[in-house]
Amino acid sequence: MKTKIIVVSGKPYESDRKQAFEHGADGYLTKPLNADTFLSEVIGILEDKIEMTFWGVRGTLPVPGEKSIRYGGSTSCVSLEFSKGEFFIFDAGTGIKNLSDRLMAEDRHKMEGKIFISHPHWDHINALPFFTPLYVQGNECEVLGASHGSVSPREMIAAQMDGLYFPVRLKQFGARVYFHNLQEEEFSIGDIVVRTKLLNHPGRCLGYRIDYKGRSICYITDNELDLEDSNFYNPFYVKRLIEFIHGCDVLITDTTYTDEEYPSHVGWGHSCVSRVVDLADRAQVKTLYLFHHDPDQSDDDIDAKFESAKKQLRQRKSKTVCLAPREGDSFKI
Repeated sequence: MKTKIIVVSGKPYESDRKQAFEHGADGYLTKPLNADTFLSEVIGILEDKIEMTFWGVRGTLPVPGEKSIRYGGSTSCVSLEFSKGEFFIFDAGTGIKNLSDRLMAEDRHKMEGKIFISHPHWDHINALPFFTPLYVQGNECEVLGASHGSVSPREMIAAQMDGLYFPVRLKQFGARVYFHNLQEEEFSIGDIVVRTKLLNHPGRCLGYRIDYKGRSICYITDNELDLEDSNFYNPFYVKRLIEFIHGCDVLITDTTYTDEEYPSHVGWGHSCVSRVVDLADRAQVKTLYLFHHDPDQSDDDIDAKFESAKKQLRQRKSKTVCLAPREGDSFKI
């Protein structure tokens, strides 16, 4: 087994962390060490797994109340945390407030993160102003997403904080916040490879594929998989999407509707259970995570979608495993 090297230093500077990793370090811990978290931090570095957490699994609107107790009522937000400290957040629906509360409770210092926005519909960006780490000096955050015509991601986020819709302006962020325009492309962040793909949804919506040391996670929402007998069905698009997600360990994807609900929502930019099952099976996905549930669906309705997806996969004799994550669920990949 390869020897793991963990640097323990009193210097918290990013330049020193970067230099340590460039010289082969597997982890970097700063003093003073926290006795309550030290062991778990060391184990995390040794295991070198990705911690994937769901902070919101609903779509369109947050759903408070009795019908969303088990799965939660917050909208889209998923985080990935890597052993070397890279922290990725996908979308800033109301679930990002849950993540913010957790980070502030852990009293993290000099936090760095990247927020990948799929698209600027309200349920994917409207809670970004409530992400408290953005107001903390010393933190650093990059917001990445597709531009819409001449409107950049920075302009989209600033518009919802222009004083008319929100009392705090973008310029009041205390952290260093950068914005990055993405197209369909591929780039690397250390050992992590990020790929993007335009999805079938109104406006410009990006799907993401993250590859790290032989493991892969795909975040594909919002996305409409048209029925094969539909005039809108595009086999070329489906072929390209299958190639994009092929063989991934994790597929987090838009499964908004039941098969019975979908015919009355054609053209709304979301998918039904049978089309998602077909996609995951044909792409030989290892684990399918049902995501972005309709606000009118109760916990019991989501349970029914889950059972339907599992049944359809069994009927296809598929090797794909299906899960229906709940708000707060965390997985090691």
